[in-house]
Amino acid sequence: MDQSQTPENSSYLNTVASVAIAPSGQGEELSTYVAQAIEVIRDSGLPNETNAMSTVIEGDLGQVMQTVEKATRVLAEQGYRTGVTLKLDIRQGKRDQIHRKVELIDEILSDGKD
Repeated sequence: MDQSQTPENSSYLNTVASVAIAPSGQGEELSTYVAQAIEVIRDSGLPNETNAMSTVIEGDLGQVMQTVEKATRVLAEQGYRTGVTLKLDIRQGKRDQIHRKVELIDEILSDGKD
């Protein structure tokens, strides 16, 4: 990561992305295809977490978008019609939101049980 991409730099735009990438028309089970896209995301070096419906990625806006593009190309360049569902939460001056958001919800829920 070069200096212009660090969270301390004002040009850094922290981005939490939820992305689901899958081919169309390839049958009922898509895990083999989805795994190819997730491998690109995991190899990016950006913090990420995969669940049953999507993969969450965190980093600078440019890095996140570049990673989503690479992961999409892995399937599209094999000739598959590829669908991408993407949600972005962009907040300057923040970091580690991939974990902090969950912690905040857990704190709120535990406070309500007292």
